[in-house]
Amino acid sequence: MKMIISNSSSIPIYEQIKNSIIEQIMNGELLEDEALPSIRTLAHDIKISIMTIKKAYDELESEGYIVSRQGKGTFVAPKNTELARESARKEIEEYVSKIVDLAIKYEVEKDEIIDVLNILYGRDD
Repeated sequence: MKMIISNSSSIPIYEQIKNSIIEQIMNGELLEDEALPSIRTLAHDIKISIMTIKKAYDELESEGYIVSRQGKGTFVAPKNTELARESARKEIEEYVSKIVDLAIKYEVEKDEIIDVLNILYGRDD
């Protein structure tokens, strides 16, 4: 499992770990029922506190991305399509929010943005 952590980021380290794992699950790099490294192993590999990894894993589990099996380890949870869809919607909303902010800043009308979206979707109506 690849993991890039930035100490200079404003995003807390546990959240960077969590986001990295979610991204790998969503894009298919981590598959359903695939074992994740133990908390200790991951902490050692990326040189981060065990408690930080635990916090990331706890949040991932509470959000339904991973499951812990007593005595066996931690695994990628069976894909919840609604969870995946909601995650995609959230990402899209973040981009749309930036587009709206730019449109307001540069005084671009909503209809112009909608026209661009329709063109990009292949509909010119």
